[in-house]
Order: sequence, then structure tokens, then C-alpha cells
Amino acid sequence: MEDVIQKQEEVKSKDLEYLKILKALMELPFQVGKNLLIDFLKGDYKNKSIINNRLDRLHTFGTLKWESTAISQKIDNLIMNRMIEWVTSDYNKFIKVLEITSKGGKEILNPTLQNKSLNNKIEFSEAEITKKERDEFVKLDDFLNGYNENQKKAIISMASKILCVAGAGSGKTTVLTKRIEFLIRHREINPEKILAITFTRKAKNEMEKRLKDSGIFGVKVNTFNSFCERILKKYEGVIYGKRMGVQGYGDKILGMTMAFGRLGIEMEDVIKEYFGPQQRKFKTQNQLFNNFMNDCFSVMEYFKVTGEKEYNFSKDVEPKDKKNAERVYLINKYLKEHMEIQGLRDYSDQLIDAIKFLKENPKEVPEFEHLLIDEYQDVNAMQVELINLLKAKNIFAVGDPRQSIFGWRGSDIGYILDFEKEYGQSEVIHLTKNYRSSKRIVEFMNKAIKEMGLPDLEHHRQDESKIKIINFENENAEREFVIRKILESKVPRNEIFVLARTNRQLQELSQIMKMANISHVLKTDEVRRPVEGKEGDVTLATIHAIKGLEAEKVFLIGANEQNFPCKATDHPAIEMVKMDNYNKTEEEKRLFYVAISRAKKMLYITYPGKKPTYFINDDMMEMGE
Repeated sequence: MEDVIQKQEEVKSKDLEYLKILKALMELPFQVGKNLLIDFLKGDYKNKSIINNRLDRLHTFGTLKWESTAISQKIDNLIMNRMIEWVTSDYNKFIKVLEITSKGGKEILNPTLQNKSLNNKIEFSEAEITKKERDEFVKLDDFLNGYNENQKKAIISMASKILCVAGAGSGKTTVLTKRIEFLIRHREINPEKILAITFTRKAKNEMEKRLKDSGIFGVKVNTFNSFCERILKKYEGVIYGKRMGVQGYGDKILGMTMAFGRLGIEMEDVIKEYFGPQQRKFKTQNQLFNNFMNDCFSVMEYFKVTGEKEYNFSKDVEPKDKKNAERVYLINKYLKEHMEIQGLRDYSDQLIDAIKFLKENPKEVPEFEHLLIDEYQDVNAMQVELINLLKAKNIFAVGDPRQSIFGWRGSDIGYILDFEKEYGQSEVIHLTKNYRSSKRIVEFMNKAIKEMGLPDLEHHRQDESKIKIINFENENAEREFVIRKILESKVPRNEIFVLARTNRQLQELSQIMKMANISHVLKTDEVRRPVEGKEGDVTLATIHAIKGLEAEKVFLIGANEQNFPCKATDHPAIEMVKMDNYNKTEEEKRLFYVAISRAKKMLYITYPGKKPTYFINDDMMEMGE
């Protein structure tokens, strides 16, 4: 027992070593850059500044026995989590130096970051395929023909609580719809007692189409929002006592305009003070206004969907962010009042109001024998509360922790990780056969997130593939390469994706593609932004906007340490609010994984500057041609 306790203490001590970086910044007598900080922590006397300034006499000198790369990555992690920030030097306005933030100071006194790390902490069980199930496979051979064994188990399992951990390209939607067909055809479940819930209208329509093609009718397929909206419409008089409408784009514009007028704010001032020069590049005043508006509503939504009590978050931000944070808070305060007066609700209100009604009127809770939930890694607190309110005896959840990338919207990866704790006796089935990508790309994907501790995916496709990791002197050279490759490519244009981490990268590339007469669709992660272009074009997209899609040839551009993990942001207010509930660096790595897992046969990873993102480890570099 003593050995176990000692080992736990050693692990805990190792997890807290990052605090030495924060303590060093507190102790150093002057501002330092990244290289000096790394050398100081390593105790490297080759750096003359250490000897000249007698820094070796300080307590934190030489206290971190890591490789330089590991220290650099941890510094980036602390920057991402707003415990360290880059600031202009007090001595030279052209030089950027590192400085500990107030949040970093609080972290020293009360460490929290290590609790948010998922690496090697994922502990899913794995259900075995029983002899009875194998016998069932044989009996149902006509029905199950073409599915692998784990898929078959997921389709026919009789467990009341099932989590299907479905890797990229493993056929999760196919399995989910096939299970519904199995329940109806072979277990004689009434279709009206089955509810399938997903996140997007597109996924809902796809599921309905597949069920219809299989001759299945009567199953309720909803998004979380459409399910709630039906309840609100049915009981509108009881819930609100008046007619209510879902807030549209025009309503948002009107609300923002009125908020600006009430608070005496000029749009030009907001844009200049809220967005940096790079964020304003290639965007019109209207586009920037829309971005700011979307950020305001996203912040409002975040507080609603996480179940957190909204507070004046401007009190907790760094001094440089205070003015913008206060402005967003005051605008949101006005918008909430405006929406109430106008009888408007947003998508978050749909959930909140439906849940409140069902809690107060338990007899009105719809009854379902089977509840099937898609994309379970993306659920938030409100959605889980709704799921639990329905009290379905049978729950079948499908998701992939590897692809959890919406923490900034309030999604919580903890719900899929804690499925077994939440529901007790349950089966966890792993779908690991990837049907999308070639062998080399699947191997490349596995290496990218090895430390998560999830089972490796297996390949199915046997065809040849290509992975290229290419360095360019600058972004212009990188963009020229992508343009040339697209023009030379024999792959159909609609089978080509160009993915980037930020909207800015795409806007700049889109301008050049227009000059090269390359017709393209532009998809960004801004809220409900209209899509340009037409079907059959090359797709330019942020990674958030492309999740769930695939292409023969994928270009991932800007894969350097500036973009992965992303140092800049297109949504400043969202970053101010949403940093405490998840480890952003790990989510950024999962975002990188989602990008590379879109490729079927050809993957081009390009980066400008001296070196690629450290998300590409040595084993992955060796796989690049």
C-alpha cells in the first residue's frame, strides 16, 4: 500500500512540474524571451545572459530537467491557458517577452491545469463478444452481412446502456441506423418508442434518409433543438403565456444596433479596439461587425449551455482585455432584456425552457424505450440534463473522444469519458476499423494521438496513398504551391479540401484562388455564415467547419507552431470567457487529428517558417515523403 501511495505522489509531483515555469517568471528580475527562459530552467550556462546577470543564484535556476522541446511545448500550453502571455518589452518596443498573468499567479497557489489533462487518463472498458452473440451473428447473417464483428455487436447488443466509441471513418452513422432497423425488425420495438438525437439538421436528414431507404418509418429523429422546439410549440401558452419566436439573423442585427445606440457605442470604435490588424485583414466593416455580433451571442450561449451562472467576466480578464470584455458584457446584458421584451428565444433557450417545463410537469415528459444519441463527445451540460430527464431505459450513445473539438462552445468531453460512471452497468464497444483512409494515413493518425491511450484504428483500404510534409519560406510560397497542385490535379475538384486553423488563412487563400479562376466553396466556423460557391468546387474550410466530411486529397496549410496550437484567435471575447473548463492545447491537438483524418488517399501538410507544429512528432515526420 505504501508503494502505491508513493507512486501516486511521484506521479502527482511530476504533473505539477509545470509550476516551476510560472515560479521562474515570478522570480526572474527582468523580462525574458522564450529561449532564455528555457535555458534558465534547464540550468544551461552556455547562455551568456545567465552568467552576466548572475541568474544562477536564483532558486528556480536549473529546476526543470526536461528537453528544450518539452519545456517549449509546456510554455505554449501555459500561454494557451492564459497563465503566461506575450507582451511588448519595457526596454524595446520591437521585442516581445514573456510575462506571468494574474491567472498564472493564482495557478501557483491553487494548481488546476493538471486535472484538465486527458493524456493517459482515459480508462474505457471493452465489452467482449459473447458466444451467444456470435451465434446470433450466424442466425442474422443476411441482415448483418458486410459488417465487422464489433459493428455487429453494437447493432444487436441487448445491454440497456451502451457506449459506442467510434473512431474516424468507422461507420458510426451506419451502425446507429442499422441498430434502429434491428430493434424494429428483430426485437419488434414500436418505431414511435425510439428517439434518435443528433446535433445538426444535416445529420438528422442523413439519418432519416438511410432509415427510409431501409423501409423504416415512424422513428423520431431530431436534433436537440428540434426536439425541444416541438415541446415549446405544443405548450407555448402554458410556458410563456404569449407567442414566442426563434431569434433569426435579422433579429440579432436589430438587437445589436439598438444595444450600440443605448450604450453610445460606435461600430468603427468597436472594430478598431476589438480586432487586431491581422484579424481585420481582407474583411469589410460589415463582416467584422458580424464577427463581433456572433462573438457576443456565443458568449451569451456559453453561459446558458454550461449551466454556469452568468457574471461580469470582465472582472477576471487581464488589463489589456478589460475594455472589450466590459463592452461585451454590457451589450449582452442589454440583448437579454431586448429578447425578453420582443418575445424571442435563441437555440440555448430552447433547451433551457423545455427542460424547465418538463421538470415542472413530469407527466408531460415523452416516453421512449430506446434513446440513441449521435456525436456524444460534443454534448454539453444542458443536453445531458435533457437526456437524463427522458429516463429512457435503453441508451445507445455513439461518439469519439479523439474528435472532441468544441469545448469553446460549451461541449464537455467529460460526459463521454464518464459514461460508465454515470450509467453504471454498461457496455463499451470500440469501432476501430477505419473505412475512409489508406493504411499509411491511418497509421499517421494513430501516431498523432498515441498519448490519449485509446485503441489504434485499423485500416481497411489497401490502395496506395501519399503523405507529404513540406516546408516553405513563407505563406506566399505555400499558397502558390497549393494553387499549382490544384490546377495540376486529376482528382475531381469536389474531392479536394484545403483546411486551415483560422479564418484569416482561408480569406487570404480565397482571394488568390479567385484570381487563379479556381471556383471554390468557403466554409468557416463563424456562426451560421453563408457558404459561397457551388457543389463540385474545391472546398476551403476551417477544421471546425469540416468535421464529418472527407475527400480524396486534403491540404492542411499553416501547420506550424503559430497555428497549432493556435496563438491567434478570430473570436477574442470567446477566448476571454472559455479558458477555465478544458485544456485548450489538448483540444488543439484533437483538432489537428480531425484535419488529417479527413483524407482518404492524399495528405499534404504544409508549413511556412523554420519548423512544423510539434503536433507532428518524429515518427510522423519520418512517414512524410
